[in-house]
Formats: sequence, C-alpha cells, structure tokens
Amino acid sequence: MRFAGYAAIFDRVDRGGDVIRAGAFGADVPVVPLLWQHRGRAIGTIERIAPDQRGLRVIGRIDDARVAGLVRGGALNGLSIGFRARGAVRGRVRELTAVDLVEVSLVAQPMQPLARVHMVEERATMPPPDLVPDPRQPRADEESDHG
Repeated sequence: MRFAGYAAIFDRVDRGGDVIRAGAFGADVPVVPLLWQHRGRAIGTIERIAPDQRGLRVIGRIDDARVAGLVRGGALNGLSIGFRARGAVRGRVRELTAVDLVEVSLVAQPMQPLARVHMVEERATMPPPDLVPDPRQPRADEESDHG
C-alpha cells in the first residue's frame, strides 16, 4: 500500500517546543528508512521525499500488512521524523534551521499534530509529491463560498 503525507511542517511549533524552519533540510533530502514508532525495524520504504512550501512531503510504501491495515482504516495516520539538529536558535522555542534527516516514522501521536498521512492508495501508481493534492488547498473544481 502506498501513501502520501507530510513528515514535517514548516514554521509551526510542535508539542516539544521545536519549530522546523523552511530550508532546514536543504535542497537535496536523502531517502531514509520508513519505521514504525521510531523503532529500528523498517516497515516499508520512502519512495520520494522533498520539501515544499508547507513542509517535508513524502510518498512511501508500507510493506507490513498489519501497519498497512491500520493506515488504510484510518486508525493510524501520524508521521514523525528522526533527525540530528545541525543549526538551532534557542528562545521561547527551539528554531531548527539546519537538520540531518535520519528516518521517517508512522506514529500514533506525532510531535507535530499537522504531520499526517493525507492520501492512501492501493494501486501501484501515485503521482509525484508536487501532484498529490494537499488536503488544505481547495481543488480547482470546488466552488468557493466567497462568491
């Protein structure tokens, strides 16, 4: 089963008091393992990963049947990242300005509540990250409430 979502959201404070700034991952984000709850066993693969205006967008494939069932059924939809901070500014919050990504995990409770799976697909074809619809943006074929 394949999914798309955001593993990190830019410029939003998470539950731990961290905020990842746009550009913190650099232009070329390495492909990293897909884990379950930040534990060492891979449950699938990250096929594409790239920053956009909102955050760190991912397309992945889940090979573990139990985890795939939880995601498919909507019981599990949190995404989280493991990283090493290379640049940070401490203040009211810790602003992460440069990070090395280590892994992406499917989790029950992400530190960043907006880091979620937003699309699940059983078929083998899913559009690239820039073509996967962002659930926060209205589609072109939807009517506006603002005339």
